[in-house]
Amino acid sequence: MSSVFRANLLAGQHAIITGAGSGINKRIAERFAMQGARISIIGRNADKCAAAAAEIRALGGEADGFAADVREADALAAAFEAACERFGPVDICIAGAAGNFVAEAAAMSANAFRTVIDIDLIGTFNTFRAALPLLRTARANLLAVSAVQSSMPTAAQAHVCAAKAGIEMLVRTLSIEWAARGVRCNAIAPGPVADTEGMKRLAPGGDSSWTRLLAGIPMRRAAERDEIADLALFLCSGAASYINGTVVTIDGGQSNLGSQPFGDMLLDSLQSA
Repeated sequence: MSSVFRANLLAGQHAIITGAGSGINKRIAERFAMQGARISIIGRNADKCAAAAAEIRALGGEADGFAADVREADALAAAFEAACERFGPVDICIAGAAGNFVAEAAAMSANAFRTVIDIDLIGTFNTFRAALPLLRTARANLLAVSAVQSSMPTAAQAHVCAAKAGIEMLVRTLSIEWAARGVRCNAIAPGPVADTEGMKRLAPGGDSSWTRLLAGIPMRRAAERDEIADLALFLCSGAASYINGTVVTIDGGQSNLGSQPFGDMLLDSLQSA
């Protein structure tokens, strides 16, 4: 990431991003800060949020961290209030907090299934609901981070498929209900993304797992975090001012081939564990 921040596309705007202590959402926070946004990072781990915000500040951006679990609506609302006291009304809200693990449905407990639904789907609703009364609604943007499993049934991912499909229908519904308020609501659906903790969990076999995974992607590579951040930046910028209620897939064409290579790899990883 460049050490020179370019106040440009998002100059003066306040972006709240959940799950931005690491991975994709951290890179989105960095990219938005590069474009002049003031960044509020919200997550369960206060130390990770503070460290991510400190990295942005060290490069010349404006950022602060706030601890809250997206599953706890009252605590999340309080974190949003604190963020707005720090940086003003919300222009951009990104729901990025997520959970995942590899498990077949027959071996999964109800509590395990519910955990991912609560973090991903309920957490997205809680995030957007907490943001609504604090939005600068004439130009506000809501963006959910989904995944290709939302529309690509995948073995050992029933919990994620259900949660992400729910997120995308929620986004489409809010895009209808809240458009008259001046709010746009969209989602991005990444496929495999390199150098993220989530993919380390989903490809525990190292190089052999990655080889099998990439064989199911027409472009034969995973996405870079920068590519996801650039798409998020576009959707939250004025260049996308008439895009509303849309889910943009960014997966190198993986979903066009289907989930079997990915699902088979996940099942094999369970059998060898």
